[in-house]
Amino acid sequence: MKCIILIAAPAAGKGTISKYIEDKYNYKHISTGDLLREEVRKNTVIGKEIKPLLEKGSLVGDDIIKEVFEKEFRKTKSNIILDGIPRTLNQAKMLDSLDNNDGNVEITNVINIDIDKEVAINRIENRLICESCGSVYNKSIITDDKCTKCGGNLSSRNDDTKETFLERYETFLKQTKPLLKYYGDKVITIYNNTSLEDVYESVDKILKGDE
Repeated sequence: MKCIILIAAPAAGKGTISKYIEDKYNYKHISTGDLLREEVRKNTVIGKEIKPLLEKGSLVGDDIIKEVFEKEFRKTKSNIILDGIPRTLNQAKMLDSLDNNDGNVEITNVINIDIDKEVAINRIENRLICESCGSVYNKSIITDDKCTKCGGNLSSRNDDTKETFLERYETFLKQTKPLLKYYGDKVITIYNNTSLEDVYESVDKILKGDE
């Protein structure tokens, strides 16, 4: 099983890039953010515990991340893209342990998605997400409140505010960005300040070189 790790600040495009890789290269996208928000939506014990953390933009504890991730991972047989994990050194070591114990997980690429802070803030403030399929839109350029792919309703996430973004951004700088040094030569940086076509071209160069 091949594994791609995405490391990026909030609103850098992890979900959009993951969806592209999932569709074109037949990888399974595992987003810990989506898994956590589903726990909140279902009002589970974990959901009740983490809801205030998500609303504030704080990181959820490693033990909970490990629990929700491993539950999803055990159901997955295909190559995987990890979005939102690891976000701390402890989580990175957990993935290494998973690799060693299972013997079938190979971290082939660590993609660092770089984005200007002001660009990310603009995306946060204008982001709409389809409630059905998860497609992402920019409210400043759409003409309808329906998803063009599935017809689902578009809405903003509760944590898509500038205040929450700034909290999450500082957390990223302190706890997640140091992982670039941890993964060393495996890291390849792409830039997501311009068009998606340029980003997808960069992703293709990385993955086709790995085939």
